[in-house]
Amino acid sequence: MKHFILILCLFSLLFKIHAQDEKSPSPILFIYDASGSMWGKIGDKTKKEIASEVLFSTVNELPNQQHVGLIAYGHRQKGDCKDVEFLVDINNQSKANINTAIKDINPLGKTPLAYSAAQAIAKLKQSKTKATIILITDGIESCDGNICDVVANAKSEGIDFKLHIVGFGLKEGETEQLKCAAQAGEGNYYDASDASGLAEGLSEATSQTIDTNQGNVSIYTTKNGEPVDAWIKAKKAGTNDVIDGSRTYRDSAWIYLPPGKYDIDIVPLENSKIKGTSITLDIKKDEIKHETISFDGGKINIITLNNNEGWDCTSTVKSQDGKAVGHSRTYGRPQVVEVNPGTYDIEIVALRMNGLETKYTIEDVLVESGKTIDATHNFKTGIAKLGVQENGKLVDVVVNIYSLDKTIFIAGGRSYTTSSSNPREFILNPGKYAVKLRGRKQGTDTIKWFEITVVEKEAFTKMFEW
Repeated sequence: MKHFILILCLFSLLFKIHAQDEKSPSPILFIYDASGSMWGKIGDKTKKEIASEVLFSTVNELPNQQHVGLIAYGHRQKGDCKDVEFLVDINNQSKANINTAIKDINPLGKTPLAYSAAQAIAKLKQSKTKATIILITDGIESCDGNICDVVANAKSEGIDFKLHIVGFGLKEGETEQLKCAAQAGEGNYYDASDASGLAEGLSEATSQTIDTNQGNVSIYTTKNGEPVDAWIKAKKAGTNDVIDGSRTYRDSAWIYLPPGKYDIDIVPLENSKIKGTSITLDIKKDEIKHETISFDGGKINIITLNNNEGWDCTSTVKSQDGKAVGHSRTYGRPQVVEVNPGTYDIEIVALRMNGLETKYTIEDVLVESGKTIDATHNFKTGIAKLGVQENGKLVDVVVNIYSLDKTIFIAGGRSYTTSSSNPREFILNPGKYAVKLRGRKQGTDTIKWFEITVVEKEAFTKMFEW
């Protein structure tokens, strides 16, 4: 008997654990905009068509055990600020029910955002259910309500919910109250200008539910003092193991990181030509952190000279790990390259000159946010005009210039027999060179070697006797 009771207890324990594992997530309740403005078009489709397709696609990606409800506003009467209806109850687990309800919606009326939120919250309060509310709207409040106040008051009453808001095709300046409401609802505001943006916003919102660990790291990104939309990706320090991620949508993005050390990549999606940046954070238990990341790059004013005069050069700006982060060509004029704050090496290659000193690296250039630093290099050259003649007549041969030990090719060309190319001009770094002449003399291949010396800022002409 004792053996039987022990087996029964173990079975009950396993059943309980299994039941906990199968516990359904808290409901998601969508509030759908069915106001008359949803007949407006983005591209070839109405906003209603886009929103319907994206919403059902989003719902279809949810777990099978996910309870999902639907509220619509503005779909029955034109001027009614109370036109809010529960189309699908939050106990629903059928994705098809959501799809059917969406298809039957006929956008018609006003945009009672505050009243819609109040009705959704009242339902949760009545049923004592915690849930994630996701509001989709293409317009601002049109019934004199204040959704931010509604949400804040509900939170102060202890009603357990998270509110995300997806603004669909809203204009700049229309989002302040919506952002306030999302923040009060411990959720996010997502800005969507098209179908792709709406899908991204809904996907992010449905992944950040009331059941998700509350964020303990917030990141806000700016450029020239204005908020910037950016991707956030946190990885275990020194690895590629992604722990959490988010998107700022020009607001603070929250991620949750257990205690430990993390590398966080932040990549701007707008308003900047520069690449993203990374920070490393050490998170301790029960710690909440906030980071403001500025994409205000510093600037490097690259100045390339030859004998103190502007000279055409290419340049490559490299970070300390050797990655190229910027390129330019000066064309003889200063060129500005914008990069993230940091320390860089600048590799400069001079054009239209030859020698052993046509490349130079300016090392350890410190760039500070919002500041411009000059990076200057002055090459040195002289001019050698080399020609070939025989008994006073110009001779066509190949003229090649080598290092003095004849191991490194420097420059070359043909002399031909015209005064425009014989003598031929070479711009060379100062120093001594070996000159190799190769041609035919009296029907025989002939090679002759000479030596020249090039002096800084000086030009000379040398006619070799063939």
